[in-house]
Amino acid sequence: MMKYGYTCLRQFPKSERHTLSAEIRQTMYEIDRLIIRSQKRYFKKNTLQDLDIELAHLLTKIRLAKELEFLPFKKYENWSKMVIELGKMVGSWIKKLSGP
Repeated sequence: MMKYGYTCLRQFPKSERHTLSAEIRQTMYEIDRLIIRSQKRYFKKNTLQDLDIELAHLLTKIRLAKELEFLPFKKYENWSKMVIELGKMVGSWIKKLSGP
């Protein structure tokens, strides 16, 4: 997802490379950080909830980029599918920790 995100961010106009593009990049780094933290912690629930929040935040920023026409619809569609798939994985991870 991050590799695809970087190829999408290269298309942003120069005026947005240091604002919205930088925020999206920072959110992707935070998601990566939280995934690693979740794998290493014994009590994972709070970290997974933070990860779920960051994924929702990334999806909102990607949607904003599409609405501002910095991102073509097809790339938005592919990227958002990847983020939604990550969200499903995190959701099932949280459900697994919560028990039956």
